[in-house]
Amino acid sequence: MPDRGRLTALVLGSAAGGGFPQWNCACRLCSLAWSGDPSVRPGTQASVGFSADGGAHWLIVGASPDLRQQILACPQLHPHLDRHGQRVSPIAAVAVVNADVDGIAGLIVLRERQRLTILGARPVLDILGANPVFDVLDPGVVERIALTPDEAFDVGHGLRLTLLPMPGKIPLYLEDRGAATAQAGPTYAALVEAHGRRAIFAPACAQITPDVHARLARADLLFFDGTLFTDDEMIAAGVGTKTGARMGHVAMSGPDGSLARLSDLPGRRIYVHINNTNPVHRVDSPERAAVEAAGFAVGHDGMEIVL
Repeated sequence: MPDRGRLTALVLGSAAGGGFPQWNCACRLCSLAWSGDPSVRPGTQASVGFSADGGAHWLIVGASPDLRQQILACPQLHPHLDRHGQRVSPIAAVAVVNADVDGIAGLIVLRERQRLTILGARPVLDILGANPVFDVLDPGVVERIALTPDEAFDVGHGLRLTLLPMPGKIPLYLEDRGAATAQAGPTYAALVEAHGRRAIFAPACAQITPDVHARLARADLLFFDGTLFTDDEMIAAGVGTKTGARMGHVAMSGPDGSLARLSDLPGRRIYVHINNTNPVHRVDSPERAAVEAAGFAVGHDGMEIVL
């Protein structure tokens, strides 16, 4: 049970879009996962929960398409009956930090007239509002609140949330698929504060600029974009035609990669949103060893951190 007087983070999903293994993929790493090889650990699509009151209430950041599966796997998120015999979920709010399918599709899972709040920047909420499928979340019980980036918002239950603008791209379903370069789009990191501690969830970041570095340095705990180890990884694996930069993700390796650029951050650093092609999935890989030698950890579903 989380500590009532401390900030608790729970990794609900650690993999990138499509999860690991990806449903239609038999690449080297996915094949290991399909076969149950112990050197790799399957993962659902990236999402992290935060609680500051001992798990009575949770803020979920990132509405993964796997959200129902993640709730099933995490007893901390299971519903209960209150003293009046009414059903109650500990999920009090969901924050959406981009409009990618793997960051918003899970909202549809929460359609059973449960009172909760959806939090996001206005550009992301406008994308939700333009798609009537999200109207299955009854506005009579599900409130949508637009947050101003860089301004802290009191979520309640001891949690404060600030959306931090990140370099990123528009969702694939909105972009010109033939474009050679990515169009900038609404992408944010979530800074969650409680009990004097700070955690940041940044599942997508296209470039680590000095401003980004300064923002991330505020964290006692950082969950960062671990999509690819090398920028051309999907091309080399024969499963894609785009670089990480084209997809809006900075690679782990290289002089401008996250291992080098974030090596001096003072807090704990954990990679999430890890693509099925990323060799760090394998616990005995040299890439995994390099990540751990640099002071980073590779996130996994069910990982819990108490600050």
